[in-house]
Amino acid sequence: MTGDLFEDLPPPQASNARIPCYSSAGTTHAHLEGSPAPPPKPKPALKSALKRPKPPQETPPETSAPQKRLKFKTTTDASEAQVIEAMEKISSHIKNPSKFSKASKLAIQLIQAGSVKPSTSGQFFAILEAAMSSPTSCNEPSVRADYHALFSASLDGVECPSKKQQSWLTVWTIRAVVANELFTDDSFVFSKATGKIKEGISNLPLATKDEDIEEAASLEDEIRAANANVQKNDGHTPYPSSEIINNNNNNKNNNSSSSNNNNDDQDPFGLDALIPSTSKKDDKAKAAKEKKEVEDAKQLLKSKREAWVLCLEIAAKRYKTPWCQTAIDILVKHAFDNISRFTSKQREAIDKLWASVREQQVRRKQGKSVTGKLDVNGFEWLQQQYKSEKISIRHSVGSSGDRKCTQWLG
Repeated sequence: MTGDLFEDLPPPQASNARIPCYSSAGTTHAHLEGSPAPPPKPKPALKSALKRPKPPQETPPETSAPQKRLKFKTTTDASEAQVIEAMEKISSHIKNPSKFSKASKLAIQLIQAGSVKPSTSGQFFAILEAAMSSPTSCNEPSVRADYHALFSASLDGVECPSKKQQSWLTVWTIRAVVANELFTDDSFVFSKATGKIKEGISNLPLATKDEDIEEAASLEDEIRAANANVQKNDGHTPYPSSEIINNNNNNKNNNSSSSNNNNDDQDPFGLDALIPSTSKKDDKAKAAKEKKEVEDAKQLLKSKREAWVLCLEIAAKRYKTPWCQTAIDILVKHAFDNISRFTSKQREAIDKLWASVREQQVRRKQGKSVTGKLDVNGFEWLQQQYKSEKISIRHSVGSSGDRKCTQWLG
């Protein structure tokens, strides 16, 4: 009984290996310092990091291909002499309808680049004058948009050196901008253009009898010139040569005698010889300048009236479009109310337009459109229906009181 209780058991094997770990704090700390710490686990790699990086592309040096560009596109590239030379070239080519599109774009580039200055505005005005050498060409379908863009940019970005040039630019803008806006398919733009026309007509002065007489005389001169050209082409002269010579001699004699009489009446005592000649020259130059200004003002007013009449004629041609009819009715009625602001020939044209519009209004009221078909808009059709409709006092709807619409009305 007093024997060893563990003699049948095997001796412990791991006891010697574990003793140093718990023997003392010093030995344990030395063991931990001697053994290296396990490395941390690496973070999982992202999928984007697993992709193969693209090799850096070598960017070639920027070498722009040689292009044809104008030197006057910017203000720093061109001198004033180069700009003037470019304007002269544009004015020589812009008269040609086939080259107008390109030439007008170059002129617009000059405006946008700020090359049109007071020192070069005269040359640029020559471009606009050459573009309007034929007043009717600006309304051709192939160049309408180009004319509209050119004169719109000119009206906003060009300062004319004289009042006369500014007035002519306004007249050309009527033909090139306002008249071309009447060809639009946008009702808002069309209504805005008709508003400009009404405002322009209201600002015209009243026509005088002298203007009617001058217009009739100019028409007679045009007819005579046309007849003379026709007879010249046929190989015949309108008058015998002897008669022409005699008439010219008589006119010269009459003019010389009348001038002598006028001189005698103006200076009966011969005192004009004592007056210095410089003052006479100045007076003559001043009188000639005033006369030229009066003639220019008359020509400008005549051209402005013709431009507004052209707008009325273009608008009347759009009467077949249903949404244009109301605006045209109001416009032509306004022109007819202000007919006294036009000359006799122009008054005849406005009378014809107003008669045509009234005829179309009557046809529309009869249920006929411009083409003669029974085609009316929805409002006019409903208006005719409601005029002939009978409504019963017993709340029955229908022409005969058959109460077919009772269920629909609820």
